Amino acid sequence: MLRDITLGQYFPGNTVVHRLDPRTKILLVVLYIAALFTANSWASYGVVVVFLAAAMAISKIKLRVMLKGMKPLIFVIVLTAGLNLFYTRGEVLAQWWIFTVTREGIRSAVFMAGRIILLVMGTFMLTYTTSPIMLTYGLELLLSPLKKLKVPVHELAMMMSMALRLIPTLIEETDKIMSAQKARGAQFDTGNLLEKARAMLPILIPLFLSSFRRADELATAMEARCYHGGEGRTRLRVLRFELRDFAALGLGLSVLAAVIVIKRFSL
Repeated sequence: MLRDITLGQYFPGNTVVHRLDPRTKILLVVLYIAALFTANSWASYGVVVVFLAAAMAISKIKLRVMLKGMKPLIFVIVLTAGLNLFYTRGEVLAQWWIFTVTREGIRSAVFMAGRIILLVMGTFMLTYTTSPIMLTYGLELLLSPLKKLKVPVHELAMMMSMALRLIPTLIEETDKIMSAQKARGAQFDTGNLLEKARAMLPILIPLFLSSFRRADELATAMEARCYHGGEGRTRLRVLRFELRDFAALGLGLSVLAAVIVIKRFSL
């Protein structure tokens, strides 16, 4: 299960999506999320799905990679769908004990589960096709107007980049600790909920110690290199919007506009 967590991983490539400006991809994700939460019909969801499928095809990100990353979220998706299925009022189709299935509940459950899946997949597309360094750079440039309000934009972007970069490392560390504990006879899948929680202590304590040690080493390395935030820093590669970036943003705006139009005429 731990190896299925792919958030924060970057898959190098030379596709059009990979070559897009990171600011463009961040803005596209914002437009995608806006369109996704505006969608309220099969047609509008279809527009969002086509947009995501086209992005996956162009970037050569395979569907099985996306689905593999969704495995840790299966419980959340099923729980959300179940709550909407049994507790949405409307035309009753079936009823048993405290559970009531309605026509509106089925529709709401399908839409909510689909919304979560599409939301996570869209977020994965951003991290899969953008390196943490470029993602940090793009986010910093987008938030640069906040510097006038004394907001530490560079530091916030750097923290996000470090967090994304350390996710795969911590997952690998956790997997190693679990394998070592299992080799010593530890059982993580047996017993009741309280016993399973206690069994996690031999994992959490070494993981926390390792994380703190890694953070201290990183801070020492940054200080040794005279790191003082974004002040006076230069870039080897200066980001500039190109024609493909404007075309991608135009496509994202078109998708959002299409979803809004469909929603307006479906009311």
